[in-house]
Amino acid sequence: MSGKTVHIGCGAGFAGDRWDAAVPIVATLAGRDGPRYLIYETLAERTLALAQQAKLADPTAGYSPYLERILRPVLGDAKAAGIRVVSNFGAANPTAGAAKILEMAREDGIDGLKVAVVEGDDLTAVMGESDIRSHTAVEGLEMPEGRMVAANVYLGARAIAEALALGADVVVVGRCADPALALGPLIHEHGWSMDDLDRIAAGTMCGHLLECGAQVTGGYFADPGYKDVPDFGHVGFPIAEVETDGTVTITKADRTGGLVNHRTVKEQLLYEMHDPANYLTPDVVLDITGVSIEEVGKDRVRIVGAKGKQRPPTLKATVSFEGGWLGEGEITYAGPNARRRAELAIEALRIRVRDLGTNWPLRFDLIGTVSTFDGDGGDLRAANNWDTDGEFRVRMATKGPDRQMAQWIADEVLSLYCSGPAGGGGVRHRVVPQITTASILVDRAKISATARLVGESV
Repeated sequence: MSGKTVHIGCGAGFAGDRWDAAVPIVATLAGRDGPRYLIYETLAERTLALAQQAKLADPTAGYSPYLERILRPVLGDAKAAGIRVVSNFGAANPTAGAAKILEMAREDGIDGLKVAVVEGDDLTAVMGESDIRSHTAVEGLEMPEGRMVAANVYLGARAIAEALALGADVVVVGRCADPALALGPLIHEHGWSMDDLDRIAAGTMCGHLLECGAQVTGGYFADPGYKDVPDFGHVGFPIAEVETDGTVTITKADRTGGLVNHRTVKEQLLYEMHDPANYLTPDVVLDITGVSIEEVGKDRVRIVGAKGKQRPPTLKATVSFEGGWLGEGEITYAGPNARRRAELAIEALRIRVRDLGTNWPLRFDLIGTVSTFDGDGGDLRAANNWDTDGEFRVRMATKGPDRQMAQWIADEVLSLYCSGPAGGGGVRHRVVPQITTASILVDRAKISATARLVGESV
């Protein structure tokens, strides 16, 4: 194996992340030697469920609605510089996402862009609904009663590496483990064996550090007076430098704000990690209990010592079901005695909804007082001793199986304009379909992930 350094930048930590975050990353990577990659992590279980909704309504949709917004500004420059892109913005429909990327390339005059997709996360292709439902839901959730919409397995990094071996400039993935987006390129470039568990663990640790974007470079870390972050409005996104032996150095894009230090790295390293000795992924069980973290320069932190254990025999899958309808509405009361007027609005809403003849659950929030810590609709006034003046926004939400009833309940907030307490304004209300999810563990032997080139722009 060579001693080359692989450079991987992350341009998004979730679907709605900053659209221009990758611009300075591409500019930075363009000036570096060696293999260079740009990853986008845009898929949570919630966003996958929303993508499944979109695909149900339109078979050509279902990929990330932010795909064009975040990729188009850098696609041409990345191709010209030889920076390859890997992302799970394929969501529920990787093939359609790949087609959109090729369309963008043709429109922008980007010739020779090869796009590949990774497939195999669709559990319904190998397992019927009754078999899927026979699995016990994990994480304390029950299997919902509604119609099953989709079931997607968290794939690992192997097929991503295979897609890169096909010569793809852009790899579009659906549901995969977040760290796999970085691990796939590292397997491809360093030639790591899947049985080299410590190297696979190091690559997984790298992916975990990158996957949330600016969280490792000062975003979500900042807390003025306790954890100050310079030029926070221009916080830069991270870049990892990974050696063949698995040494990882985290830095950030040039000429950007934010910071990388031992504290930002430690916070992200432990983020969503229930057991630091046994972090389960499709590729390896990662153990970070012996990891060493060292600041080796300004905005440069080196991490070594990741250990790997044999990968689990099962893979996690997210099963999506139709979940009825969410109806909600909001209205604001401000000025003298505003809180009492807001509470009177809540009292009126309770009465009006029960007069509709429904026992659907209701949630009330008095935003501006106790909405973050007490949303059960109980005695809002008793939650604190705040004055009654100020500004308070009433929110009511409900959920049930019938769209018409959800609409009628939401309309009760709208009616407060003239039928409610004095001075109400700024009403918004909506009714939207819901997708509920459950997680199950499936035999990994039943899952086969594959990679294929879908086209080249000309």
